[in-house]
Amino acid sequence: MHTSRSSQTPLVRMSGICKTFPGVQALDDVSFDLYPGEVHALLGENGAGKSTLMKILGGIYAQDAGEFTVANRRAEHMSPKRAQELGVAVIHQELNLCPHLTVAENIFLGREQTKFGALAQRRMNAEAAQILTDLRIDISPDAIVSKLPVGGQQMVEIAKALSAHCKVLVMDEPTSALTSREVDELNRMIRDLQSVGCGIAYISHRLEELAAIADRVTILRDGRHIATMNYRDTNIHQIISFMVGREITEKFPTVTAPRGQELLRVEHLASRAVHDVSFSLYKGEILGFAGLMGAGRTELMRAIFGADAMLSGDIILEGKSLRINSPRDAIRHGIVCVPEDRKKEGLCINLPIHENVGLANLDRLTAPLSTIDRAAERLTTQRAIDELKIKTPSQNQYARNLSGGNQQKVVVGKWLVRDAKVFLFDEPTRGIDVAAKVEIYNLMNRMKSQGLGVLFVTSEMPEALGMADRILVMCEGCITGEFTRETATQEKILEAATRFARVAI
Repeated sequence: MHTSRSSQTPLVRMSGICKTFPGVQALDDVSFDLYPGEVHALLGENGAGKSTLMKILGGIYAQDAGEFTVANRRAEHMSPKRAQELGVAVIHQELNLCPHLTVAENIFLGREQTKFGALAQRRMNAEAAQILTDLRIDISPDAIVSKLPVGGQQMVEIAKALSAHCKVLVMDEPTSALTSREVDELNRMIRDLQSVGCGIAYISHRLEELAAIADRVTILRDGRHIATMNYRDTNIHQIISFMVGREITEKFPTVTAPRGQELLRVEHLASRAVHDVSFSLYKGEILGFAGLMGAGRTELMRAIFGADAMLSGDIILEGKSLRINSPRDAIRHGIVCVPEDRKKEGLCINLPIHENVGLANLDRLTAPLSTIDRAAERLTTQRAIDELKIKTPSQNQYARNLSGGNQQKVVVGKWLVRDAKVFLFDEPTRGIDVAAKVEIYNLMNRMKSQGLGVLFVTSEMPEALGMADRILVMCEGCITGEFTRETATQEKILEAATRFARVAI
């Protein structure tokens, strides 16, 4: 931070905040403050209450007890509009955009510019273009948001928040869908905001990125305040210990398993964004896919799973050529997928946990012309809850009420009971805490030990290096590099990930 806190009045002062949801004490007597020009990191496991606390600050939830001030003004009868009037902007973990509108329309949503009673579309586009240029975001203002990749949508969310000239900016997992280059740009934006006195409350599970930006950290656990300290006076191991209440000794747990026979072979696959891709996956192998945003990794997983149409190519499982026209075909053959966007494609957020698990397993939970065996559904769901340590008061809890990390666990858990042979994991640890990541890694290792095959897409290079037996690198829809655990380095991966871009330059 640029100036001494002792001489300043906090921009935000929250004290005694309590919030209860059905069956869950989300916050219990929590306090938090934020000073001008400060980056205050708010940390904790999934379900610790971080996002809930910030949603109270942003006027989305009302606290049950406690009070807070913003810019020395008591915050009462809060709403998102009132929060905006007080100078609070929130970048949510789950994107809060209107997918059918353009980038410019989303940036100015609620602050639309008009001329003679009609939308001043040309003026909004011009101003949005200037905002995007100033932030070095290479996206057209008239692009439809739903057509952008998740990382692009995240950058629009950031532009929308910063365009409001806020005094207080809440960033809830802002880097979860960004490339390393975009993270560097975001850090530059943060330093610019600090220089003009903006206070930033920053939620992240990527603890290693805090060293570049954090002034203080506050740690929550199970809805309670555990500690607040200067970042320079602590370290990642201590932070993790406070977060989970125990030591986590290994960040990327690995197991050694003999590579078996070829399990899956993809030959000359082409789709809308994938060009002539071929590779093999072996039994007992975790095969990682690295690359920059837009490299085609997600599109490749979707084509294998039948979610996107294949234009050409073959998918061969255990020597048998498959015809996959839909996810149902893939699931029937033993290929399952944990998608990149859990909220949009992995869950029915308005259904309870047991129905989400049941939907993925209807063929196992019903007899022909019969009803769902609810007892079997409950047993299946409980197995998923127990294996993945899903934090929920009951199986009846609606998916929308779970934290992001616990939602991800439900997406993974619904496939556990199937006799699947190939698991497609597309950014499975995005937006989840350190302890939950280790649980996902251990699950992948169990699959590996059982002779199953795992295709693993990740944008975090340390994660790819730590978990994958082999790494394939993609750029512009093509495979541009292949490395073993022994030969892979971050430098080699990045070189392969930018191969075509460098040739174009």
